[in-house]
Amino acid sequence: MALIVPYAGKTPTVAGTAWVAANATLVGGVTLGERASVFYGAVVRADVDTITIGDDTNLQDNVTMHCDAGTPTTLGARVSVGHGAILHGCTIEDDCLIGMGATVLNRAVIGTGSLVAAGAVVLEGTIVPPGSLVAGVPAKVRRELTEDERAGIRSNAAHYLEISAGHRAAT
Repeated sequence: MALIVPYAGKTPTVAGTAWVAANATLVGGVTLGERASVFYGAVVRADVDTITIGDDTNLQDNVTMHCDAGTPTTLGARVSVGHGAILHGCTIEDDCLIGMGATVLNRAVIGTGSLVAAGAVVLEGTIVPPGSLVAGVPAKVRRELTEDERAGIRSNAAHYLEISAGHRAAT
């Protein structure tokens, strides 16, 4: 059973169709949408502000999410967050992919249909236009994604719906 921790009068809310791994942790003001998934070792800690995770969004193994007071963390629908990524006080719009080990900091906004490359560090306050490829340390917009690449992001999210259903059935 996942560790679901009430904090400061707020208890995580998990949609009935969502799946949370047995060793994942949700704390405080977390809202997990329909068919969303939180994989093994992930920590979603909403102790000082809220964290909202949209429908069909997946947090892969060892993802860390947090926020500061006044900077909630919000993920839209069909977002894939790669293994070991860190999201802190940011907004990730619909149909994005955040690569493995990437970091997205306070008040950054990743526009719809964008891809943040593995290992990238998106600095505080960065605004990424929709449909962008973002890479580097510090991260910069490198180019616009092709429609095939954007379709690949959507396909990845759909694939994780299947994977999470399998894990849900196995646990």
